[in-house]
Order: sequence, then C-alpha cells, then structure tokens
Amino acid sequence: MEADELLVLVAGGDQKAFEKLYGLVSGPVFGLVRRVVRDPAQSEEVSQEVLLELWRSAARFDPGRGSALSWVLTLAHRRAVDRVRSARAAGEREQREAWRAHHPAFDQVTEEVEAGLEREWVRRCLERLTDLQRQSVTLAYYDGYTYREVAERLSLPLGTVKTRMRDGLTRLRECLGGVA
Repeated sequence: MEADELLVLVAGGDQKAFEKLYGLVSGPVFGLVRRVVRDPAQSEEVSQEVLLELWRSAARFDPGRGSALSWVLTLAHRRAVDRVRSARAAGEREQREAWRAHHPAFDQVTEEVEAGLEREWVRRCLERLTDLQRQSVTLAYYDGYTYREVAERLSLPLGTVKTRMRDGLTRLRECLGGVA
C-alpha cells in the first residue's frame, strides 16, 4: 500500500495502517530532522513529536495538494525549524541573563562616589542653616519625627516649628541649587 492510501486510513483511526505508515516515513522524517536539528537526541525527540502529530492530524491531509510523504516531511521540517529557533532563543536568553549577572545595570563605584558627594553637599548646606532651623529639619528628616513631635522635643509652639522647617527647607533648596 502507498503512503497516500495509508494516511487516509490513519485519518480514520486505523492503527495497523499507522504502523505501516510509520515504517515507511520514520526513516525519511528522522533523516530530515537530523539534518536540520543536528543533535541526535533532539532529532529523535522531534521525530517522535512529528509522528505523534501525524497520528493526531492525519485528517488534515489533502491528497489533491500533494503526496503523503511530502506532507509528512513538511510537518517534520516545520517542527525541526521550530525546535532550532526555540533552542537558539533559549541560548540567547541564557547569554543575556549571564551577561546581566556580570554587568550590573549601574556602575556601583560611580553610584557610591555620587552618593558620598551628595551627602557632603547636603551636610554643608545644613551647616549654613541657623541652629534652630537645623535642629528642626534634622529631627524631622533624619530622625523621623512629625512636626508635632519636633515641637514637643524642642518645647516650642507647633506654628514656630512649621515656620522654621519651611524657612530651613527653602534655604536648603537654594543651597542645593533647586536639586532637592
């Protein structure tokens, strides 16, 4: 029996016809897949996937569009190319991740130097504030106290603390050049 006739029977669920068709096409399928994929183990796996797909989708075969062997080999070629593309994409993803692991998105030395310079700049600007402004700003921003808590700690009215904070922050902003 020819592959075309066997494939029509396979589409009807005939297992014996599939066994015969398997014997006819498994060699050419593996050969084609092996040429595309190159790896023997991967080639065997892809070939099995193609033959399983053949069993499941035999009803899609149209004898008017070509021979059964051509149809099966087209399935095999497509599946093999998909596997190669998938493997290539996975390899590229792994390379990107390995590169990222060894090349952080920022330069740590530069970041540390800049942070140190910024701290020094802020420290110098804080020194330019009055003692009362510096105390209020330090308690609120470095120690985390609320305006009310700052007022209690300094034994001052809340309005006075708010004014000192506003004036101190304005002077800091001017000293820092509008950066803060």
